[in-house]
Amino acid sequence: MSVLDPIFAIEGPLAQAVEGFRVRPQQLEMAQRIALAIAGNAVLVAEAGTGTGKTFAYLVPALLSGGKVIISTGTKTLQDQLFNRDLPVVRAALKVGASIALLKGRSNYVCPYHLERALSAGRLASREEAGHLRKIVRFAERTKTGDKAECVDVPEDSAAWQVATSTRENCLGQECPNVKQCFVLTARQNAQMADVVVVNHHLFFADVMLKDEGMGELLPACNTVIFDEAHQLPEIAGLFFGESISTSQLIDLSRDARNEGITSAKDYLPLQEAAQYLDKAARDLRLSVKGENVRLPASQVENERDFSSALQTVTTALRELGKHLEAQSDRGEGLANCLERTQQLVHRLTRWQKGEAAEADGLVGPVVKWLEVYSHALSLNVTPLDIAPIFRRQMEGHPRAWIFASATLAVGQNFSHYCDALGLHEAETVVWGSPFDYANNGLLYAPLGMPDPNSAFYQEAVAEAAWPAIRAAGGRTFVLCTSLRAMRRIRELLQEKLQKEALDLPLLMQGEGSKTELLERFRFLGNAILVASQSFWEGVDVRGEALSLVVIDKLPFAPPDDPVLAARIESLRVAGENAFMTYQLPQAVISMKQGAGRLIRDEADRGVLMICDPRLTGKPYGKAIWRSLPPMRRTRDIIDVEAFFAQPVKSAP
Repeated sequence: MSVLDPIFAIEGPLAQAVEGFRVRPQQLEMAQRIALAIAGNAVLVAEAGTGTGKTFAYLVPALLSGGKVIISTGTKTLQDQLFNRDLPVVRAALKVGASIALLKGRSNYVCPYHLERALSAGRLASREEAGHLRKIVRFAERTKTGDKAECVDVPEDSAAWQVATSTRENCLGQECPNVKQCFVLTARQNAQMADVVVVNHHLFFADVMLKDEGMGELLPACNTVIFDEAHQLPEIAGLFFGESISTSQLIDLSRDARNEGITSAKDYLPLQEAAQYLDKAARDLRLSVKGENVRLPASQVENERDFSSALQTVTTALRELGKHLEAQSDRGEGLANCLERTQQLVHRLTRWQKGEAAEADGLVGPVVKWLEVYSHALSLNVTPLDIAPIFRRQMEGHPRAWIFASATLAVGQNFSHYCDALGLHEAETVVWGSPFDYANNGLLYAPLGMPDPNSAFYQEAVAEAAWPAIRAAGGRTFVLCTSLRAMRRIRELLQEKLQKEALDLPLLMQGEGSKTELLERFRFLGNAILVASQSFWEGVDVRGEALSLVVIDKLPFAPPDDPVLAARIESLRVAGENAFMTYQLPQAVISMKQGAGRLIRDEADRGVLMICDPRLTGKPYGKAIWRSLPPMRRTRDIIDVEAFFAQPVKSAP
């Protein structure tokens, strides 16, 4: 018996501290393997199916290890949950004195300096935003942390936060006149002293690469790094190991230069004019590329007259602003900071045009140059095709344990896709299946007669096939789509069916409110249909009967015309590898497992997983996806789905 057995026992400290705690052999085994990895400074890659209880499985050995631990999560939601709920509960149950700290990116903390500047400038788009800013002022006066998550009466997406927080670029650091009131600095100092620090992946990589957010000092001192939701790491690491410049950064610079000018150089009007010129140039650059929510290879637009002209105008505007900032930079720290940012952006823009990135970023091997087009912004990106050597470099040096945990990392029992992506060639790997009773509580339905997913009327076929299942479930459905276009069309079709049959089932769609608001409404209504795209495929937890049917329109293969994917496929082809089998299919398997994982979230949950794509059963590679899904009963007949929902729900034991 190990030291961990009594802790996870039926009458152990966790069972006494946690309401509804259940003994799970998988959880104990996972905790034991993590404890061994921590003791041996090893690398462990662990897939733990939904319901394993992986959070406690890594928190217990982490808190007992006695060393400094960094826990990195995929979302701020999980980050807050760990810090505010899980860590305190486990720490109290174990009766250990480990200190804990929460560290977020600087955009999550009120900045007294920029808040003061925003009040002085008084330039907000609406009365509502001005009201939000006044609420933030009152919050800043009473808060101890400055964390905007605690300011509940100002929406997280309010534009007022943009002027009330700092960015890496506009932070004045030790030169700031408000440095003694800096919430970011306080959070970093707390993290320095704590035994366990909770961060998120974006912060981890931003800091490892940029030495910006306090991790530059944290990492050398730490004995263990634990990544939860680790399946997100390859994509996030790729973003940070490359380089980007966005129209949002240019607009932020323009705004900050105007505000600093009003405060420190009010008599110098050319600065205001140059800042306004940059703002317009940045907005025109976004308008020079048609479409929204798309990713394009740079080669597709570089030679187009509108884009090249707009890019040249931005460069001219940046240089013009730099000239005026240089003339005034000795009149205030904020103006000097804006000058430095302007010069950096000129250099980054030049490097993007050449298809390069800063040497300091440790960029190695081939890169892909591409654009991402949002509704109101545009980013210019350079991304390495192979991040493994760069990630390996971050792991070298001081001996420490590295734990990678997620519900979705393997294809079957095979981790090679994941380990190759991050260079984890010597890692130990292990899979623990879910303890949930999928055989009795779940049903996988693959409808017959579905057309080719590329056919013109595929969305109509999905809505037609899904409708009897949605009706049988009485709503209580997620319809997860692989594109925004499909999402909007399927929502239209379902609306028509609801009206035709006069069924009173609420129909929600991603984008009609924040993710949090939509989920709250979905849970509260109890019989809703939510049609969503990528952001609802993972990190969404709806327990109980409110979610009883998950419909997936297509196998989630990334679009082959995505510029980064296309470049990686070509690179693998040149190397003599089968890109589909070694890269695209494993990615689709992991995404599908994430989507399927929305359905059953605890022992009492039951429901139907409906996958409309005929390739699941009609293509040889579909078997790899089929085998990776939870071990539910399988059917091709809607009658079985209707019979499943007609069964009385058993009460939880």
